[in-house]
Amino acid sequence: MLDVAAAAYRHLYVHVPFCARRCSYCDFSIAVRRDVPVAEYVTSVGAELAIRGLRHSRPTLDTLYLGGGTPSRLGSDGIGALLDTIREVADLAPGAEVTMEANPEDITVDTVRRWKGHGVTRLSIGVQSFDDRVLQWMHRVHDGAAAETAVHAARDGGIEEFSLDLIFALPQGIERNWEQDVGRALALAPGHVSLYGLTIEDGTPLGRWRERGDVTESPEERYEVEFLHAHRVLSDAGFEHYEVSNFAQPGCRARHNSAYWTGAPYLGVGPSAHGFDGISRAWNLKHYAEWVRALDRGVLPVGGHERLTDENRAAETVYLGLRTSDGLDVTTSEVAVLQSWIRAGWLVEQKTMSHQRVLCTAEGWLRLDALAADLTARRSHS
Repeated sequence: MLDVAAAAYRHLYVHVPFCARRCSYCDFSIAVRRDVPVAEYVTSVGAELAIRGLRHSRPTLDTLYLGGGTPSRLGSDGIGALLDTIREVADLAPGAEVTMEANPEDITVDTVRRWKGHGVTRLSIGVQSFDDRVLQWMHRVHDGAAAETAVHAARDGGIEEFSLDLIFALPQGIERNWEQDVGRALALAPGHVSLYGLTIEDGTPLGRWRERGDVTESPEERYEVEFLHAHRVLSDAGFEHYEVSNFAQPGCRARHNSAYWTGAPYLGVGPSAHGFDGISRAWNLKHYAEWVRALDRGVLPVGGHERLTDENRAAETVYLGLRTSDGLDVTTSEVAVLQSWIRAGWLVEQKTMSHQRVLCTAEGWLRLDALAADLTARRSHS
């Protein structure tokens, strides 16, 4: 159970677990359903919001994010019912960002108009690739042409603010023209692009393929080449590389995700959803059926929680600072010991009259974990 009163939360994440099929790389909490139990799900979300006290505290939200899974699987009426349920216990601030993840096969001009009418202001479109062979290997439902059609439908339906998701660093032996994928994404003129290096997780179809020896993880060299290529091309096109995985045109940064990176408290609702009150983290039961049963009993569906130690908080301060283009405040003595990183081109130093900061370069972000661990260790021993 999180400690901060519900009224203090300005950011709400709602996990919608339903998918048409499981992608080969996916280890998220999903529920594959041909017929989505929309009414049951929306009722359960309402029950969780009530148990968490929102009905009495009525927070005002700056951002609301519907993630998954595939929220667009709820259909336009389901999205409307879900947002109405949230509005029963919370207010949306003027100009609030309301993001919904959607897959291309669910996006039509009519559905976008309906989503917008219900209050959605921003779409995160799960393109992943424009290469049909790659999409089939990933177990995606759409093809490359459908992804492009979906972007045009989003605009024609009235939602201009959208992000495109792409996956890079595919396993050895998977033929893929990464330069072409980045180029096709840019041709659609999105305001935001998110890039994710593929990791092979145990228990996924991809994990089983690795165990059989059918696939081998991408070498670090390929990861680096593709990451830096995207950085160069998107930066040249006017995008700000404002977080290790995210690029935005000026004024188009993802406000909800940015709240995570600043350490702001946020509430998570739905199966497997995480929340953070600034002191502790808590997460819900992972499986959809278990989550529903707990709420039917009137029990908060918490799967676990952890209270951050001073050491945890110090480490997170370093890591979160270094992963964004805002950088991290450092002392003069720390700058002195960071000179080797600066000379290597991994960090850039910024000085003002009042403080000093270091920012990761694109090459530095490739070494983010090591840089953050090293600086955290130095701080713990100082």
